[in-house]
Amino acid sequence: MAARRFLYVIAGAIMLLLGAAVGWNLFWDRMLSFSFVPGVSFAKSAVGTAPDFTRADGWLSRPDLPQDPSRWLPDGMARTANPQVAVFYVSPTTFLGRDRWNAPLDDHEANERLRLFASSQASAFNAVGAVWAPRYRQATIGAFLSDGEDAQKALDFAYQDIARGFDAFLAQIPRNRPILLAGHSQGSLHLMRLLKEKIAGKPVADRIVAAYLPGWPISMTADLPAMGLPACTAPGQAGCILSWQSFADGGDPRLLDKHFDTTTGLTGAPRKSTAMLCVNPLTGAPGTAALASANRGALVPRAGLHGADLVPAKVPARCDARGLLMIGDAPAGYGAYVLPGNNFHVFDYALFWANLRADAEARAKTYLGKAWTPLRP
Repeated sequence: MAARRFLYVIAGAIMLLLGAAVGWNLFWDRMLSFSFVPGVSFAKSAVGTAPDFTRADGWLSRPDLPQDPSRWLPDGMARTANPQVAVFYVSPTTFLGRDRWNAPLDDHEANERLRLFASSQASAFNAVGAVWAPRYRQATIGAFLSDGEDAQKALDFAYQDIARGFDAFLAQIPRNRPILLAGHSQGSLHLMRLLKEKIAGKPVADRIVAAYLPGWPISMTADLPAMGLPACTAPGQAGCILSWQSFADGGDPRLLDKHFDTTTGLTGAPRKSTAMLCVNPLTGAPGTAALASANRGALVPRAGLHGADLVPAKVPARCDARGLLMIGDAPAGYGAYVLPGNNFHVFDYALFWANLRADAEARAKTYLGKAWTPLRP
């Protein structure tokens, strides 16, 4: 299935295109922009057909789909046979084209990557519930390498699909079913906005088991107060938000810093000079450190990328003073698929897969024990 090639395609494409560039260490951020920012205006960019969330093909993952990548599991693991939680997962960027600002739903390569990410990310939550993942006309990767108006329009456009998908998701699950939110990168960005606009201060907020939003920086003071849920402060806590950005020692977070330091948060306040939320996925708590022995299992690709193995004690993790998650020396087994600057962004889930699975189970157990009354048949 999709796991046979797994999640590394997107990072590999970037590195194959750009890895041989002269002056890479000094100018890779500019080269990325040159290579991926669309050369057409948003107004003239094709947008494609909108997803129809009343149809099965409007979803990447849904409980009734015969081939759902979120059901993938490494050897020795099992899915829940009695899902009590509904998982709403928003996938990261998989469209690399620069001929348009938003991906068409039928782009074959982008869709293959979607399945790979769902296999390695959303699968972490299939022990607690059934996964719903809307297809959406995601902003192309170049939208994150530009600070122009076209880039923001592309992100706004993509978010509208997510907002409609969330409404359709709510309409198709039991009205008091607990909800776990999960995203990555662009997916986390859209879920941040969704929390502010559709969840904070509304009855549905009481149904949130937890929100896993790695791969996008969240300001503790400029973003979090507008999102309606607090940061997670302890393992097993329910109704809270987790986020982290994975870098090996010696990492260069210049692109992350550029975005963070030049943008306004969800509260309207600047993000610059504020702390980023970092909840350590090995401990379930912020500002903490854990040795590799605490890692229950990282997904590591097999030879030829034919599947992946769950390897315990692979990677340590500590939240630094800036709010980055540092994983020590670059671990073996990931090779050329690490992004520039020792950035393990692509592997924010894979490095801690088994811990995230256990973390979600603990938070769901807390929520179900305290706050949930099941519907009568």
